[in-house]
Parts: sequence; structure tokens; C-alpha cells
Amino acid sequence: MSPDLMMSRPLFVTFEGIDACGKSTQIKLLADFLHRRQIKTTQLRDPGSTRVSEAVRNILLDRKYADMSPWAELLLYEAARAQLVQESVLPALKNGFVVLCDRFYDSTTAYQGFARQLDPVVVEKANAIGSCGLIPDLTIFIDIDVQESEQRKQLLGHTLDRMEAEGKQFLQRVRDGYQALWAKEPNRIFRVNGSESIETVQEQIQTLLIQKWKDMFSSEQ
Repeated sequence: MSPDLMMSRPLFVTFEGIDACGKSTQIKLLADFLHRRQIKTTQLRDPGSTRVSEAVRNILLDRKYADMSPWAELLLYEAARAQLVQESVLPALKNGFVVLCDRFYDSTTAYQGFARQLDPVVVEKANAIGSCGLIPDLTIFIDIDVQESEQRKQLLGHTLDRMEAEGKQFLQRVRDGYQALWAKEPNRIFRVNGSESIETVQEQIQTLLIQKWKDMFSSEQ
């Protein structure tokens, strides 16, 4: 691949998966790959990446709010997402950036829709509001099984947040949700086996990005 690869228009790429699947690592590696090719790239997380969204994130993940209603949880995620889209995602896309986002509305469908078992029609409507109608160009679903997720979290050794502490059955429903979304939208959602090596996963992501948008990449000679 030519070192002076350039991109012709912005892209919104989201990363999804259950706890400890490796999203953060893969986002950083992909951002480095794009930066080396002088492609304007920004990294964000949902919820988070803005002052308001980070404040909401702290509430959502704080275990002292274990009594939070699933409906309140849903609306807080959507509020944080709306702020992120308006303040960070849309301006970055308008300025020609590739936006790499750690989670987006598919997380809400998987966690609040499938795992919390909220009304899927209501969740879909809430997602449309929270995302301000924005749909990712590509979603990378890094898939690992629940046992591997639990093993990785133990190795990390950090205190589990409110969502991470929900347990194996909850996490299995989340994974089932992601797999259902992948089956429903295979043209947008690309599944990667997260049990493969970090290098193998990243190579698949890079190859996909280039193959999917060949017309958007040009080599300056």
C-alpha cells in the first residue's frame, strides 16, 4: 500500500462488541494506520468525548446507581449520544475527517434492547433521536464469547463498572443482540473474530476499509 494514500470524503466508522473484546486497541491501531497516510482522523467514544457526555457517562457507569431504571438508562445514553453527535461527530465529518467511534446506537440496541429486554420499537425510536438520524458508514463488530470476555476482564484486574458487573447471562444476551444485528445488516456491520491475534484483527479491518471504499482512496504520485 502506498504511503501517500489519501481519502476523498469523510467516513463514520463505529466499533462494537461485548466487554473486553478489544475495541479500544483496534481503534487506536486503525487511527495510526490512517494518520500515517495523512488521512484526517479523530477518535471518539459513546458515551463520552464531550464535557456533557462524559458527565452522563460517569453516572451511567457508577455502581452506586445500581437502582437506575432501564428506561432512565436508555434515555441517558441517548442524551449523551445526541450531545456527542452535535458537538463532535457532525463537525468532524463536515471538515472531512474519518471518525472512529467506540460504540454507537448498536450498543443501545444490544444492551438496552436485547439484554434489558426493553420494547425494541421504542429503543429504535430512541436511537433515531439520540443519533440525530446519523447512520454509521461501517460498523466493526469484534466478536468474542462470554467466557473469553470474563477471562480478559479478570486479567485486566480493574474494578467492574455498573454495566460490566451485570453478569454472564446479561452479557450473553448482549452478544446475541450483536449477532442478530449483524445478521440483519450485513452490508453495514462487519464481524471480526476477536479471538484472533491483535495483528490479524487489525489487518482484516484495514483490508475491509480499503476494499469497501476503493473509489474513495487515491494514490498521489
